[in-house]
Amino acid sequence: MGREDNLRRRAWQGVVIEYYDFISVNNEKLKLPPVSLQEGNTPLIESVSLVKELKEFGFSGKIYFKHEGLNPTSSFKDRGMAVAVTRARDSNAQAIICASTGNTSASASAYGARAKIPVIIVVPEKGVTIGKLVQAIAHGAVMIRVKGNFDSALQLARKVAEDFSLFIVNSINPWRIEGQKTASLEICDALGFAPDYHFIPVGNAGNIYSYWIGYKQYKEIGRIDMLPKMYGFQAEGAAPIVKGHPISDPQTIASAIRIGNPANWERAILAKEESEGIIDTVSDDEILKAYKFMGEKEGIFCELSSAASVAGLIKMVKKKSTQKDAVVVCTLTGHGLKDPQAVIDFIPPKEAIIEPSFKAIKNLIQEIIPQKIEKSQSSALQET
Repeated sequence: MGREDNLRRRAWQGVVIEYYDFISVNNEKLKLPPVSLQEGNTPLIESVSLVKELKEFGFSGKIYFKHEGLNPTSSFKDRGMAVAVTRARDSNAQAIICASTGNTSASASAYGARAKIPVIIVVPEKGVTIGKLVQAIAHGAVMIRVKGNFDSALQLARKVAEDFSLFIVNSINPWRIEGQKTASLEICDALGFAPDYHFIPVGNAGNIYSYWIGYKQYKEIGRIDMLPKMYGFQAEGAAPIVKGHPISDPQTIASAIRIGNPANWERAILAKEESEGIIDTVSDDEILKAYKFMGEKEGIFCELSSAASVAGLIKMVKKKSTQKDAVVVCTLTGHGLKDPQAVIDFIPPKEAIIEPSFKAIKNLIQEIIPQKIEKSQSSALQET
């Protein structure tokens, strides 16, 4: 076997290749090779700080973070997009279209560029972070801004897709769901079993359903012997499923889940009910506290919307609504660099401006670290 063949054998090849036997819609399979950026294979990171904090409330189990922000375009959308765009290519689609709060447009643009298929993205005029828009621009997508929210954008995208026979890649597309479910398969492969609880943000509500069908598929073939309870969380100001009716003007700092009428509403309810789980709310304040905690205490920079899953876990543990010794997985849907403005807006920097002298920096450090700092004789630093 040559060096190139050996490299192919060892390297991760993306979700379509790695989970090909599990991906189909109405018994139809994708054609190979897939459109791929080697998405998936994201780390399942064990908590070192949150698990200790929650001991105060009686929690004695394990917590893992499925960091989907480490996909190629820095969100979980890449899993579903690899599958959906492969299907678009198989169907000889003339163009791809999607509505988006940002992450879907970034992912669709990248995979469309990879497949050499034109991409049209429909986004709200306001509220889409620059970290997401620049990705779509960089990948050459045509952007249409709508004077309205995501729900208005999706309604228009669906109508255009139907009228012009374009390939829509929102999560109403079953191929998207097939790709996204691979995250739950990876979790089981990493742990050797399914977690007791899976905490996940809920926006357009496709992800909670996709994880659930992935877990069920592994259970059906005997790869795991139990199923998790699916615990989904919406922001209080954008919680149509919890409140039981669409929200015409959803409001939350977590822009990726600022959705008032989820396209996968019924599927999310199905996942909740079948798993004996819940769909609940967390406040913007709870989301922000979890967001800051993840960065400062766990060393994980996640998107604000991602922190809804962590905020939900904290809320449920405090309410004694989870088993004390449970194994928990929280999905972190996107990387924090998707919305760098959030850091500027909500987290005051720990910084100081000093004169360019060793004395000045020494005095400052002695204030920060309250013990005497001895100057090493071997140090190259000299006071000026």
